[in-house]
Amino acid sequence: MKRILISNDDGVHAPGIRALAEALQPLGEVTVVAPLTEQSASSHALTLHRPLRVKELGPRIYAVEGTPTDSVLLAVKELLAEPPHLVVSGINQGPNMGEDVLYSGTVAAAMEGAILGIPSLAVSLASWKATDFGPAAGVAAELAAALLSREVPDRFLVNVNVPPVPREEFRGLRVTQLGNRVYNDVIIKKTDPRGRAYYWIGGSEPSWTPSTESDFAAISENRVSVTPLLMNLTDLEQLQFLREMDLVGR
Repeated sequence: MKRILISNDDGVHAPGIRALAEALQPLGEVTVVAPLTEQSASSHALTLHRPLRVKELGPRIYAVEGTPTDSVLLAVKELLAEPPHLVVSGINQGPNMGEDVLYSGTVAAAMEGAILGIPSLAVSLASWKATDFGPAAGVAAELAAALLSREVPDRFLVNVNVPPVPREEFRGLRVTQLGNRVYNDVIIKKTDPRGRAYYWIGGSEPSWTPSTESDFAAISENRVSVTPLLMNLTDLEQLQFLREMDLVGR
């Protein structure tokens, strides 16, 4: 029987992870290990300066008082008797496209699985407002079944974004690359009743530079975006640039 580990960054009680677990149940033995509370934008943080507590909420359902990365690491190294055959993170409420993958706890949970040698998927519903996770859960189940049926490359990691429309309105699936986000973030400064400053990091909806091959373009056309991600962040062009600077010995 195939073993599937599910995690997320919206928390163990989020509707997206419930929909995902239900959709993946027919594929094998599903275990949910996820943060107790929301950990959005936690990126790949590990908890190092306090103990981690785990609550068993039901059969093969665990809540971790930590980050998405904590959850996957604990699951694989401690909670599961055997490593899973697949890690699926999500379903995130909101898109994870372009540079957002660097901040995303959803992607980080899947990335931890890939680092541990387990094929991994990160799945996001590309809307902050949509509440029907059924179509995205169906896509996740189809991709999971396809991956479980074959050998995949080492450290395999795929980022999936699903358009927030009914399944019959999908215009197919596109293998994409990460788009380039145009940042509209702002810092909002306020003062509390004691006269101390505090700040909110916010901003309007992001925009993107035009690119027909991007994840953003696929979503804008109501297509499922599937983007393979690398573990190695080395920029080969900048590597050559630095070598040509002849910095050695300076």
